[in-house]
Amino acid sequence: MKISLHVLILSQVFPPDLGGHATRAYNVAKGLMTNGVEVTVVAAFPHYPYGIIPRKYRKKIFVVEHLSGIKVVRTFVPPLASKGFINRLILFSSFIISSVISLPLIGRVDAVFASNPQTLSIFPAVLFGITWRSPIALNVDDLWPESLYDLGMLTSSFFKKISEFIALIAYSVADVIIPISPAYIDTLLTKYRIRKDKIKVVLGGVDLAFFNKYFSSQSKNFIVLYVGAFSPAYNFDQVLYAAKILENENVKFILRGGGEMASSIRKKILKLNLNNVDLIEKVVSREKVAEYMMRADALILPLSGLENVEKGISSKLYEYQAAKKPIICCSSGQPGRYILKTKSGIVIKPGDYEKLAQSIIFLKENPLNAQELGESGRQYVEKNVSIELIGLEMKNIFIKISKN
Repeated sequence: MKISLHVLILSQVFPPDLGGHATRAYNVAKGLMTNGVEVTVVAAFPHYPYGIIPRKYRKKIFVVEHLSGIKVVRTFVPPLASKGFINRLILFSSFIISSVISLPLIGRVDAVFASNPQTLSIFPAVLFGITWRSPIALNVDDLWPESLYDLGMLTSSFFKKISEFIALIAYSVADVIIPISPAYIDTLLTKYRIRKDKIKVVLGGVDLAFFNKYFSSQSKNFIVLYVGAFSPAYNFDQVLYAAKILENENVKFILRGGGEMASSIRKKILKLNLNNVDLIEKVVSREKVAEYMMRADALILPLSGLENVEKGISSKLYEYQAAKKPIICCSSGQPGRYILKTKSGIVIKPGDYEKLAQSIIFLKENPLNAQELGESGRQYVEKNVSIELIGLEMKNIFIKISKN
């Protein structure tokens, strides 16, 4: 018998917004749809990370549109850059309030997926859940507020206590908790006393449809690419110092994305007088991002080594693997273990720029090894974390909790 299921996804950031949170929400939405689930997304006006809201959304409270066949109700947030704790808090609060406007536009739902902002998304989720008597699944992209401590964004003991209390409420109220990484389980069990049977790990997944073309390199240089947020979670100094070592080796570094560290990275590039590094701040389509990855020779994830950040697995890694390119992962935690397990790249310690430079030269001079790493990563995501497979996992979770 065919089961009819309608899932509501609450996600402040959603494509064309950049970042892993937007990618996670999109992958869940599309993955569910490919498995026959009706999906509605409530998201904020596009704004991340620069706070530039496209003209068609301005002077409006909400806009209903469709993205890749997904119904998306966009609601108001102010035009603020996602920079600093206060700006982020204002954006979070605005979305929590404005998302409620969408209530009459959605219709009955069978389950609510509180995707982001982190634990704060539980508040509108509870309202929607009470309205339709629907169960709530809480997504955990990052350990919050623990990751904020690592990033130096939350230092007040008073706000730490409040943040941890909110997290405890969110984890307790949710019917099921869905972290993106198995390394989050210990914190949920030991710090927040969550029952183990309430936790269901579902990896981030990747939309392979964006990565099914072939692009030949059009550069005489060996291209090392980073795509994503310029945030303190990443150590771009390691990349720039490695670039300095390799400035006469026909190696080109491209840092593409946006975020609060862009200006400091640009200053460092000028200070080191680097001619082999391009910093590109431009929002482009997901298709174009995939093309850039497939045109590169190697893809890099330069993590800073922060404890709680390193417990997660960046959605970039799945996309890097889908692009069939070797990965250089600067990690001392879960991302590095994942790369070693899937045999899809080289893992080095965060901050070790000399080893980074050596690894790049190795890949450049050993194209067969590089090709083997790229193919291994592609095979792994095809067999284990395509959005069709991730969507099926999510569908089964929603069916189970909607029956309880």
